[in-house]
Amino acid sequence: MKGEDVCILIPTLNEEETIGGIIREFKSEGFENIFVIDGNSEDSTRGRAKREGARVEVQQGKGKGAAVKQAFERIEEEIIVMIDGDGTYSPSEVRKLIDPIVSGEAEHVIGNRFAYGGAFAKLHRVGNWVLNKIFGFGYGVRLKDILSGYRALTRESVKKMNLEKKGFEIEAEMAIESVKKGIRLKEVPISYEKRKGKSKLNFVRDGSRIAYTLYVLARTHNPMFYFGIIGSLFITAGILSGVYVVIEWLKGITHVPLTVFTALMIISGMQFLIFGLFANLMVTLQKEAIEALRGEGERKK
Repeated sequence: MKGEDVCILIPTLNEEETIGGIIREFKSEGFENIFVIDGNSEDSTRGRAKREGARVEVQQGKGKGAAVKQAFERIEEEIIVMIDGDGTYSPSEVRKLIDPIVSGEAEHVIGNRFAYGGAFAKLHRVGNWVLNKIFGFGYGVRLKDILSGYRALTRESVKKMNLEKKGFEIEAEMAIESVKKGIRLKEVPISYEKRKGKSKLNFVRDGSRIAYTLYVLARTHNPMFYFGIIGSLFITAGILSGVYVVIEWLKGITHVPLTVFTALMIISGMQFLIFGLFANLMVTLQKEAIEALRGEGERKK
């Protein structure tokens, strides 16, 4: 691998304190091809990046996801390393992410910020743990840090991804697309330092969006997970109302409408579970058919 085969992608928004140092560190590691995609910073981020010799482009629209997608369309190098511009990641660890790609071990490498502890607030640590667990249950792949902002990908793997999210959900979507498209994933340990300045991530707003993304995109990969949650909610509501109906009935009070509601909730919940089982079967058969066709194609070659 040569340095010119790698593009260092840095999405930025008001990172004047750190962007210069990040670019210099990457250059000291032998990586001259640095692409800064800026989200209309109000400080001197773009000017400092240009002075350090980086290619700078202002993103169209808003959100990290929109910036990353725009940058992916511009990059032609074989390997893309994506890193946040807030100084929380170390450019000196870049080869940890590139080496598995060069060796053919992986196509998408994610830096695991939790490997060495990491400078996380307790609430963010718990939130990340919950989201990683949801990802594991929904997609059947156990990862420890799907939201890491430091990762490396091949250009071919990026082409396979159908990325639609415009905000901080983009990292989760990239992991999901990798699982769906059969892109080989690997995590490597990295350090994570406390960022300078205020975080742009809103714990409640962005965390709920990421969780929703993980859930909704599971429809076509793990229908049982998607419909199972809906069915379980319906059945739980039916059981709770049913318990109340029985307690009231023992007191001599009859709730006919609530009894009907209980029956409808439980029946609907069971139907969702059954639908999830059938959908899961269809997805499994489809995957097997695709694998068979792929194997037939390889044999003909």
